[in-house]
Amino acid sequence: MRKFLALLSTLLLATAAAMTTPVAAFAQSAFPSRPVKIVVAFPPGGSTDATARLMADKLAARWGQPVVVENKPGAGANLGTAFVAKAPPDGHTLLLATTALSISPVVFKQLGYDAMRDLAPVTLVSTIPNVLVVGQDVPAKTMQEFLDIVRAHPGKYNFAAPGASSGQRMTFELIKQATGTDVVMVPYAGGAPALQAVLAGQVQAMIVNVVEAATHVKSGRIRALAVTTAARSPLLPDVPTLAEATGAKIDTSVWQALFAPAGTPADVVQKIQRDAAAVLALPDVQSRLTGMGMTVETSTPEQLAAFLRTDIDQWKRVGTKAGVQPE
Repeated sequence: MRKFLALLSTLLLATAAAMTTPVAAFAQSAFPSRPVKIVVAFPPGGSTDATARLMADKLAARWGQPVVVENKPGAGANLGTAFVAKAPPDGHTLLLATTALSISPVVFKQLGYDAMRDLAPVTLVSTIPNVLVVGQDVPAKTMQEFLDIVRAHPGKYNFAAPGASSGQRMTFELIKQATGTDVVMVPYAGGAPALQAVLAGQVQAMIVNVVEAATHVKSGRIRALAVTTAARSPLLPDVPTLAEATGAKIDTSVWQALFAPAGTPADVVQKIQRDAAAVLALPDVQSRLTGMGMTVETSTPEQLAAFLRTDIDQWKRVGTKAGVQPE
């Protein structure tokens, strides 16, 4: 009797396992089962918000579920990021992050999350080159001429930055370190007043993304000396890269990437990645993002994880050498 009961118990357990495994698999493959939220850690109206809304419309059509964008600005983009890091790991809450995710560990003492531990990489979305610009009063016509001038007058020339902990400041610090130059930072409360200071001749130089710079460069109000990416920008095709202009091995950009909370099932992450890549490949999406100065660039989750780690490590090195003090 004991042997019979033991055999019966084994058979019942095996039957239960066989019945539940397909159910679990079906539950995961049914993603999304309800509306999906894409969190943007910035106010409405910016390029990240525009990208998120464009992707949300296309993903909603593909998934047959509403995909909404929720703006959660504040604390240097860390408020929205922490919100997603603590969300249920089921793929229904996503984050469209930017370069701020890599720089935040350098410039903030308390984040409320660890990007490498608390977020699941999904896919890279886009990159936008930065460009080093100078005002009309700076006599340099090329990047090399600018370097010669500032080397001859260390500490005399200034660069504007939208905050002491901004990505633009960190990129300029990287250039200074790579070229052995001494240019003094002047912080401003945002990108618009920083650029206005250069346009008005109050500050000599600035790092700015090509979208914001292009109109003023083409009108002659500022001069673009070099873009920060390995390839030239279609918006400023005549402007060389830093590598071309100086030989320095610099390749940085403003990037956007999609993340889920850590612990999101691998098959859900893979589905989001595949579908996001599919909508980003659509001609109208490509045209819209290219029109905003972006290069659409997707990746696997593993490639994005490696990219993020490398980016964080780079900005930590730059910040330490520049003496950046976490806020």
